[in-house]
Amino acid sequence: MKNIYDYQYDELQQLMVDNGFKAFNGRQIYRWLYKELVDNFDDMTDLSKTCRAFLKENFVIGPLEMVKKQVSKDGTRKYLFRLNDGSLVESVLMRFDYGNSICVTTQVGCNMGCKFCASGMLKKQRNLNASEIVQEVVSVAKDLNERISHIVVMGTGEPFDNYDNLMQFLSIVNSDYGLGIGARHITISTCGVVPKILEFAKGRYQYNLAISLHAANNELRDQLMPINHAYPLEELMSALDVYEEYNNRRLTFEYILLKGVNDSKKDAEQLAKLLKNKHYYINLIPYNSVDEKDFRSVSFDEAMVFYDYLCKLGIRATIRKEHGGDIDAACGQLRAKEIKKQQKEG
Repeated sequence: MKNIYDYQYDELQQLMVDNGFKAFNGRQIYRWLYKELVDNFDDMTDLSKTCRAFLKENFVIGPLEMVKKQVSKDGTRKYLFRLNDGSLVESVLMRFDYGNSICVTTQVGCNMGCKFCASGMLKKQRNLNASEIVQEVVSVAKDLNERISHIVVMGTGEPFDNYDNLMQFLSIVNSDYGLGIGARHITISTCGVVPKILEFAKGRYQYNLAISLHAANNELRDQLMPINHAYPLEELMSALDVYEEYNNRRLTFEYILLKGVNDSKKDAEQLAKLLKNKHYYINLIPYNSVDEKDFRSVSFDEAMVFYDYLCKLGIRATIRKEHGGDIDAACGQLRAKEIKKQQKEG
């Protein structure tokens, strides 16, 4: 059976017309799905019985199965969901003064292989469908019983390696008839898939784009992020020039501070040189330590030294507030632990 969350607003209207119903029934269904967050077609009380019977016979509905939930003392919530095929995926809810932000997963596992990341410990098994990514947001909103105001596509997987499903998902959650999350409140993070950056640039979308950089020279980035072998910094920066030409939007560069690896004054100087004349800011990120990785985070004072030096070099930067440090908040951590547990029990 098809998943009702796979349909964009216009597609659902056309589906209803093609099956002998009215276009406005599509609008009614969207309201029930994304405003009322119902998980049963019978609860869509302003639809005819015939329409509800059609939906029940042809579509699945409802939130994902929640396997685990961790709640941090700072309010961050980490969710482990089971998909229909038994695959496990993670989502993270972070609370800010400006609203509730969810970090969503786009793939089961990840093939990018970033050396510091827990996601890459489990290789990619498949892409998530648009409906499954939508269900992450709906499931968390139902559990939280509050509106989700911001989305970061920054969980397990490389979003631009699942481009078509990503863009369909974004259309659904951005729709005024859907969750109504503004494009400026949605950020997509990529480690640097150059062909898709160019495709995204030419679409002139209003979504925010973030680049996982983490090193300012090819030698170090090759060591940390294997994708740099395919698309070295020169190609990445050239693609971002195209993005700025088409969109005139400010880019975010994410830079995880790894103690003794990329946190020296020389690293800051190379970063300043690389980003000269770019319309950007740098988000310095405290590293969430992963048991299986040897990398460690800098202290807050050490992060401030790096930040202050960047500022002296004329670089605009922020230090991201750490979220969920007392739970398995890093991408892939909770999923990896659950899979290991199941393997031991099996």
